[in-house]
Amino acid sequence: MHLTRYTDYAMRVLLHVGARDEGDLSSIQEIADVYGISKDHLKKIVQDLAQAGFVETVRGRTGGLKLGRPAAEITIGQIIRHTETGFDLVDCSSCLIAPACTLPRILAEATRAFLDVLDRYTLADILQRRTDLRGLFDRVTPLAEVIKAVSDDERACAKRKDDVDRKPARLK
Repeated sequence: MHLTRYTDYAMRVLLHVGARDEGDLSSIQEIADVYGISKDHLKKIVQDLAQAGFVETVRGRTGGLKLGRPAAEITIGQIIRHTETGFDLVDCSSCLIAPACTLPRILAEATRAFLDVLDRYTLADILQRRTDLRGLFDRVTPLAEVIKAVSDDERACAKRKDDVDRKPARLK
């Protein structure tokens, strides 16, 4: 089974928000910067997670998001079921042998087993090393800062080149 990028990003949001201290809020911009993900794309994911009760959004200048319920009450299976649309591993609807084939039943059983395992783990299980996660988040230089630094360096190089080009020929 292959999970979508949507699910990947939803998990990242929940991990980031869940790694915060109780009461601390995360902003969508902060999460987008840490992971190098489009802020607009994250807004859609956060809105969906909020409607499902996984996160709670707080409006206002000092607003942000936090977990909508304790991490120990959110199973990974719940998240995956919410963010993924189809669990059919194969489409047998137009197959000639579908009426006699047992493969769909076997694959459905495998999918149930996959989700059963995910149901045994909670967000709290993944967040056991919360302090380590926070340290990694803090160490990451937001992508916007990297882009600005590169742009500043490029402008500085271009200015030096212009300065050299403007010097009288005898000084070159």
